[in-house]
This record gives sequence, structure tokens and C-alpha cells, in this order.
Amino acid sequence: MKIKNLTSPRGNDVPNQFQIETPNAIYLQSYESIIAKIEQGITYLDETYWNYSRTTSKYRSLFLGESTKETQNKINNGVYILTDLNSTPSNTASNIIDFKFFK
Repeated sequence: MKIKNLTSPRGNDVPNQFQIETPNAIYLQSYESIIAKIEQGITYLDETYWNYSRTTSKYRSLFLGESTKETQNKINNGVYILTDLNSTPSNTASNIIDFKFFK
């Protein structure tokens, strides 16, 4: 598993914005919330947090490589799936690590 801070357009690490890579999926975590998950080529977005704030939108767009408008169009067309990515505590980086490596 790899966890890294997202990088700003200026090349600096962005605090509280993480990309988590596991053998099965890639996640975007903003603060304590999972925003997006890409698994087997399918993109899932958290139904509550995918567009929660300007900061979240900025780094979600960076993570997905597209604008909010493009993301909304993909949601509307069924390309992306809105779901609850935060209902189980095992989705945050610390719990993914605990589950995978310490239990």
C-alpha cells in the first residue's frame, strides 16, 4: 500500500489530501473522508462529499484529471457511481492500514 499527499500545481505537497493505493483500488481522501475510489476501472464517488467544498472539488478534479462539470456529466450519464464511501470506518487511510497490516 502506498499513501502520498497530493501535489499542488506549484509542486508542493498538499496537507490533508491523500492518494491511497492498495492492491485492489486507488482512493482519494480529503481530511478524514474518502471522496473517490477507482476499482477495476470503475469510479465511485461519495454521494455526500464528492463536491463538498471548493478545496475538495479542486483536488478531486486533480485526482480524476477533469473539471467538476465533466465529473457531473459522468455522474448524470452513469459513468461514475455515487455511493456512500464513508459508512464503514474501514475506508479511511488509517483504518485501511490497520486492517491490512496490523490485524
